[in-house]
Amino acid sequence: MGIYRLSLKNIKRRKLRSILTMLGIIIGVATLVLLIGAGTGMKAYTKDQIQSMAGDIVIYNSSGGMYASGEYYLNSATVSKIKNLSQIYNVREDTQFNSNIKNSPVVVVGLSDWSQIKVNGTTGVVIDKAMADKFGYKIGSTITIKDQEFTITGTTKQMSMGMGLVFLDIDKALPLNDNKVSSVTASTKGDPESVKKDVESQVPGTMALTQSDFTKQIDDMMNGIMLFIGAIASIGLIVGVISIVNIMLVNVTERTREIGVLKAIGFTNHEVLGSILVEAGFLGFIGAVIGLILAAVLLQLAIIFFGPQLGMEDINLLYMLPPWLIVAVIGGATLLSMLAGLYPAWKASRLNVVEALRHE
Repeated sequence: MGIYRLSLKNIKRRKLRSILTMLGIIIGVATLVLLIGAGTGMKAYTKDQIQSMAGDIVIYNSSGGMYASGEYYLNSATVSKIKNLSQIYNVREDTQFNSNIKNSPVVVVGLSDWSQIKVNGTTGVVIDKAMADKFGYKIGSTITIKDQEFTITGTTKQMSMGMGLVFLDIDKALPLNDNKVSSVTASTKGDPESVKKDVESQVPGTMALTQSDFTKQIDDMMNGIMLFIGAIASIGLIVGVISIVNIMLVNVTERTREIGVLKAIGFTNHEVLGSILVEAGFLGFIGAVIGLILAAVLLQLAIIFFGPQLGMEDINLLYMLPPWLIVAVIGGATLLSMLAGLYPAWKASRLNVVEALRHE
């Protein structure tokens, strides 16, 4: 009988014990994949959205950066200089400012490119769905921003932290903000990184960010979060691995006589050791596969129920379960389980044949 068949047979003989042992691995893997998968999915989806944005470069006031307000907007003279640069084309202006609607704070965003916003209705004057529900607004209702009335043309599921969102065509938003521009988006002639340096040197008081810069910012922010999440989630997996050490030691003790018989009929120390290691590996592998399937089901349900609420209807499971995560989780759980079975396996391989056969 080969060591693989023997290992599977031992797992089948003790079905309940094997299931309970794998349960720790299943829970640990499912937790790990859920947390890391969610973070990985958000990171990949956001990077895809950035890479699909219209424009190679975004230009801000160097003092205010992406959060320009007040004196930190780009003034009309600066915007004119930017538009006159030969290295860029397809220039689009955006503006953003805070206001109030019915005594509730809102962020008003003026857009020249609506491709990044998913709108239910038509573009022009779009409010977020939470705000529409709160005040009973619908398409055709009127809202007042800085003493000017606008007719709502659509809603969106985009969200802002604790504040309502109103999106306007740039030509409607700029007059409300004294024609102050928050950012300028443009396409570049040649390498965006080179153009970025040219813009910052030729137009004083500006800073430029390329798609690579945005991607790096996301990586820097998410990598630290992912490391923390992974460390916390790994605790559950480690607990499951410890249970394998315990159960394999119990198995070796209970099967002392059986191991003695195997040695008596010709099994070598290496084959006995291999049998126990493979058994531990099988427990880890099967538990990891089941845990992965469970996590995939839960992630898919989360996409179905929460994706639309977060304005991420087009996110899919591939974002959250990339091949490297699947391989790493299954391979890691299997390897850790085999390492957990190393001491019990070594102990079994060192049993004396005569003493083992006398064991009751």
